Amino acid sequence: MKLKTGLAVLLIAFLPRVTAVFAGEPTEAIRGAVNQGVEILKNAKLNNQKQREQVIDRLRQIVYPLFDFREMAMRALGSNWRRLNPQQRAEFVSTFTALLEKTYADQIDLYDGQQVVYTGESIENGYAQVDSRIIDKRGQKYSVVYRLHKVEDKWKIYDVVAENISLVNNYRAQFNRVIAKSSVEELLKIMKQQAS
Repeated sequence: MKLKTGLAVLLIAFLPRVTAVFAGEPTEAIRGAVNQGVEILKNAKLNNQKQREQVIDRLRQIVYPLFDFREMAMRALGSNWRRLNPQQRAEFVSTFTALLEKTYADQIDLYDGQQVVYTGESIENGYAQVDSRIIDKRGQKYSVVYRLHKVEDKWKIYDVVAENISLVNNYRAQFNRVIAKSSVEELLKIMKQQAS
């Protein structure tokens, strides 16, 4: 249940109205994507699968450049990453990205005009953290922290912590359980099934 709540909060973190309290370079990177995503969802028609796919494709074009999926995949796999050859790593990143997309694309109906307030930002040695709160229509507040690092002069998200649940750590725990019982190959097989 915590995972589903965390997933919903994470999805909503990218799709609500934005209120500026703090605005540094990493915050602005996130804000730009959020504002574009909101405009798409405000005007979205999700009456059939084709319309959903069009909306998801437009959101993908906005959100993908903001994330470092390779870094996320590497951190989620943890020490097992070192055991993979370059081809396996590429396959894992691709599968992990597809799994994330499927998980959040299935949740786009949750957007209902939530508001995001950015509450702080810290930057140190090429890493940044952007703190925010999501406020729903009932006034319920959810904490969302974005962890970013600088890649070729752009800030990229490598983890999102929703209500103190790290996306990367959550996946790492799940992945480690599967690998402990079987193998990375079996994990990839399961991930591909879940992403389809």
